[in-house]
Order: sequence, then C-alpha cells, then structure tokens
Amino acid sequence: MTERPQGPRSLPITLAAVIVASLFTLAPGSTRPAVAAHPEAAPPSLASPATVVGPSAVTPGSVNRTSVNLNASYAVTLALRYGSRAFSVDSTATITNTSGASIDRIELNTIAARLGGMTLRYVQVDGVNVARRVKDQTIIVPLGGILAAGATVKVRVKYHATLRSSLAGSNWLFTKVNGIVDAYRWIPWVSRETPFSRPNHGDPFVTPVSPLVQLRIVTDRTLRFAINANRMSVSANGLTQTFEARNVRDVTITAAPDFRTRTTYVGKIQVRYFYRSGSNAATILDAAADAIRAYQARVGPYPYTTFKVAQSAGGYGMESPGMIWIPYGHGSANLRYLVSHEAAHQWFYSLVGNDQARQPFADEATADFLAREITRTRRGSRCSTGLLDRSIYSYSSACYYEIVYIQGGNLLNEARRRMGSTAFWAALRKYVAAHRFGLTGTSTLLRTLDNSTSVDLSKLFRPRFPKYY
Repeated sequence: MTERPQGPRSLPITLAAVIVASLFTLAPGSTRPAVAAHPEAAPPSLASPATVVGPSAVTPGSVNRTSVNLNASYAVTLALRYGSRAFSVDSTATITNTSGASIDRIELNTIAARLGGMTLRYVQVDGVNVARRVKDQTIIVPLGGILAAGATVKVRVKYHATLRSSLAGSNWLFTKVNGIVDAYRWIPWVSRETPFSRPNHGDPFVTPVSPLVQLRIVTDRTLRFAINANRMSVSANGLTQTFEARNVRDVTITAAPDFRTRTTYVGKIQVRYFYRSGSNAATILDAAADAIRAYQARVGPYPYTTFKVAQSAGGYGMESPGMIWIPYGHGSANLRYLVSHEAAHQWFYSLVGNDQARQPFADEATADFLAREITRTRRGSRCSTGLLDRSIYSYSSACYYEIVYIQGGNLLNEARRRMGSTAFWAALRKYVAAHRFGLTGTSTLLRTLDNSTSVDLSKLFRPRFPKYY
C-alpha cells in the first residue's frame, strides 16, 4: 500500500435451477431453522459442495495451539449482487498441518468480519458444525480435537455480507463506489489473529501462500472482472464465471460492467490495465511495464505470467499477488511512483511474504526503496527519525509513511551505498530466491544484507532496530 492519492474522490435474467440454490438454507447437521438471507432478495448461488464423508483426521484432546504454517487450498463460490451489494460466500479450505506440531484450532482472516457486517451461516470441520468464534477480523475455528502434524482437515465457512457504499476510513477495501466493486481479503484465509484497527493506513494482515484457489462467481448481471486469477470458463449468459489461481496469498476482486482494457508485454509477461475512466491509461500501463522490467533486472524473475493493474473504486493504491489497484480519480501527479511502488510488492509481500502488521519494514520499506530507485524520486523524511522495528499499531497516521516508507527506504539505500551496488543487489536477489513463496521478516532481510558484505552493517542497523540487535 502507499500514500493516499492526490486528486478527486467520490465519496431480469433468471439462472437455471441448478445454480440458484440459496446459500441460506438449513446448514447440514444444524437444528436451527433457516435464516432469511438479507432484507434484499437473496443473491444467486451455486449448489453447495457435498458434505465430507468418512472419518476425520481430528483426534480427541487439546494442545491450545494454532499455526500460520499450514498448507491450504480453497474452493470458493461467491454470489454477488451488483445492484444491492449483497455478497455471499461459501468457501471450503482443505488444510494440511505442515507446522511440524499438533494444533487444535485454525484462525481464518476475512475483512468481511469488520467491513461487511458479516453474518456467519455456519462453520464446519470435516462436515460437522462447530462453535466458531469471531474476534475482530478473525474467525477462530476449534477443530474439536487435535490435528497432528501432516494430517488434513476440511474447513467450510458460509457467510453473508454487504459491500460498503463509501470510501471512508477503510471502506475502500470492501465497497462498491464509482461503479466499481472492490473486495480485498474476503476469502476466509489461514492466518493468525491480527487486529484490524490501526492509527494509520498500514496493512493489518499476514497470510501464507496457497498452492491452489478455485473460484466460481455468480452475478445478477454481467460484469468484467479484474482478478488475480485466470478465468477458466464463462456461462452462455455471462452470469457465471470460474477462475483459478496458484501460489497466491489472497484473491482480490475488482469488477465493473463496463471495464475496458489495454495490454502490453514485457517479454512473455502480459501487462493488462482494467479501467472505467481512461484518463492516464497510457501512462499507467507504461509505468507498470517499466516497473516489471526494472525489478526483474534487479531482484529476479516476476513470479506470474500476467500482471494486472485495476482501476479500483478509490482510496489508496494496493497490492495483491499478480495484481495492483490504482484508485479511481488519481491524477497524474505522482502516478508513476504509485504504480512503481505497488508493482514492487509483487516481490516483497507477494513472492517473499511477511507479517505486514507486525513487521511492515520488510515489505513497505523495501518496496518504496525500489520504487524511488527506478523513478528517481528519493527524498528526505518529513518526520523525526524513528525506530523501524515496530508494528503498524505503533506509528501515528502523520508519520507512519514518513518513517517506515521514506526513512526505511533511505536506510536501505545507505546500506547499498556502504556495501556497493553489486554486493547489495546480489544479496537482495539471494534473499528473494531463498524465501520464494515463504514467510519471513525484517531480521532475516537485515541479516542477509549484513552477511553479504565485509562492511559491518550492524552499526547502521542497530540504532533503528533494537528489537533485533
């Protein structure tokens, strides 16, 4: 994510019977009566997948432990009503415990719990309803026993939410404004309990990579989707589309009935811009292609075959694996920097993951360093010197950007100056290659740089990172 953009901001086809089964019927195994979906008419939905049959891998006992180091694949159905903003999800995660120790609960992140007025229909573990708990943006799922290391379980979550209709606060992450639907971090995704509220625009998320996400979207009118996944099929009437994504930390949706596109290539990588308003379209596409080209030369290959840039409803620039948001109404000032910063997150957060809430330096400072390197816009900070090892919850709104992004990027530039460019870029490429599609953090990045030169960088790092030195 980067600075709030400068510029203006705005605050009856019937599906076949097989695809209109409601998401809001009685949950299997439940004794509760069915609940009305919403004051609006229920959005169309695909029939739910079959309940798990067979013995569960969960065994009796408790260990009071969870982990983010789990391998999870997701099969998701989204029913979306563009007109009423109704947003209904049926997601099944197939989760293997790769943490190396037993767990007895799983924590799932979804922004719908904070921004969408989420109503959980039910949560199941291997087909059995469980007494889940929602805390902030986390669905805490008790497994009803112990899942041993190497064992697999299926967790199914059904919820209904409503997209916001403004850009105020954090609403821009889950909204429909300016004719565009935006939904960020909406799939209940393996994570760890992380507070959503913060005094700045930091990203309160941490998510491991999923090897496979299969998504089916059913809409009440035809929409063009900019989504960090490949479209696999579309129904004859255009109301049902399926997508597939591999090796991603989340799946982000941006949609409008009238999206247009422009496309270019960087080698074999397709760079595509989706937009309603064509202002600055050529500049944005050109900046995106330039950034992918420059970063590949400096830190290694881009990890996907396509790079999508979507004109979002508004708010801030934002990153997803294989896609970024450039807000509607963003003017030409600072535009190339904005695109370059978000594109840099394809390497730092997307390819090399980190806890974005607790260690923002690892992705934000590195991304900003790269963006200002290629746009030649490096500048001094407008806030006094601060520590760089703090969580997003510890920085003020006025100085979060100035300390973590600007001061953090300048510190990396000073490390580059002391090491020499050849050693610095080699170290950064080594760091990216070693942690490809993994989760790491600030201390590993600093240690990689320090171990790649005869210069003692600890003298540079220690005053800014007392937590690690």
